[in-house]
Amino acid sequence: QVKLVESGGDLVQPGSSLTLSCTASGLVWSYYAAGWFRQAPGKEREAISCISDSDNSALYAEPVKGRFTMSIDNAADTAYLVMNNLQPADPAVYSCAALKTAGLEYCTLDANAYDYWGQGIQVTVAS
Repeated sequence: QVKLVESGGDLVQPGSSLTLSCTASGLVWSYYAAGWFRQAPGKEREAISCISDSDNSALYAEPVKGRFTMSIDNAADTAYLVMNNLQPADPAVYSCAALKTAGLEYCTLDANAYDYWGQGIQVTVAS
């Protein structure tokens, strides 16, 4: 049984940094791509980033390029999202997801492609 658990959400001030973690059980990241998505109240779910452990190169949505960095630590079964310079537009429930790739170098920002999802964690940015 695959399970994804997010952690690291918090209330921070604008300009601060925060690192989210997505710890997986029941899967090996080498055979999956990881994605981060967020949803703010009253808004549609938005893709943030994705990464394939096979090549460890990530894709980022425009609103977070240059501020957010995604990585995977296979030894820890964990995908990370380092968020720098958090802005008032960033608060949302952040969720991680896993996409079966069979080890191929592939990830996508299309949420519909993902096979497993975490429950999400709240990130709040306020002065």
